[in-house]
Amino acid sequence: MLNKNKILYFSKMHGLGNDFVILDRINQEFYLSSKIVQKISDRNTGIGFDQLLIVESAKNINYDFYYRIFNANGSEVAQCGNGARCFSYFIYLKNMTKKRNIIVKTKNSHISIQFINKKNIIVNMGKPKFNELNIPEFVLKNFSLKTISIHDYTITYGTIFIGNPHCVIIVNNINQYPILNIGKLLNNHPLFPEGVNVNYIQVISADQIILRVYERGVGETQACGSGACASVIFGIIQGILKKKVLVTLPGGNLEISWNGFGHDVYMTGPAEHVYDGYINKKLFQF
Repeated sequence: MLNKNKILYFSKMHGLGNDFVILDRINQEFYLSSKIVQKISDRNTGIGFDQLLIVESAKNINYDFYYRIFNANGSEVAQCGNGARCFSYFIYLKNMTKKRNIIVKTKNSHISIQFINKKNIIVNMGKPKFNELNIPEFVLKNFSLKTISIHDYTITYGTIFIGNPHCVIIVNNINQYPILNIGKLLNNHPLFPEGVNVNYIQVISADQIILRVYERGVGETQACGSGACASVIFGIIQGILKKKVLVTLPGGNLEISWNGFGHDVYMTGPAEHVYDGYINKKLFQF
């Protein structure tokens, strides 16, 4: 017989291949540290994930839940769009609310999520910011690209903050661009003291792009929801994309829409439940 006091239940989920472990902290208690997160994230000796998502009770009556996100390296971040869709589906599967529209508090903001079905989950990601602390600043009315030289690379980019800092780079051929090298270099550059999610976009048409993302604290992932939003916003500001764009990532497609400055950005996409399981607390030294 299992001793329920010695195990921790979890769900494994993914959004377009961006995979998550989700823990319910409302109905079970556990201690969490960066080292424990790293142990669980190990794909050989743990469960394996890109991000760990925690469901907690909201401390403010204006919100339904508190949504916490940890990268595989144990660092806590403030936003994850694919995770938000999985978070919503998890809440639905576990009957934690009967509401199809929820508002969740994150580390530094809040987002609203509409669960239609597992293939259509709409996330209001909020308004993008363009001069947030710890990313390069520029004047909102005069958005301009920046160019830097690192080692043998000359990189032209723009920066957008949508829950997390994002750097966006337009490339001609996404499969031939040195994505991993540039991603590592930018994440160790003094321009980005807290790291940065690096988004590489290849424009197919005014309403479709191909996207690959190097996420800080993780590496390249199969999909990144906030990265898709940042990339589309960047393209709209540059005048090369329409207000609604199909974003093709290695793991699948997302639809992103944004009506311009002063408006929220919306992401629509799927979420998948893979399996439920439990962790031996003693094994991971909880």
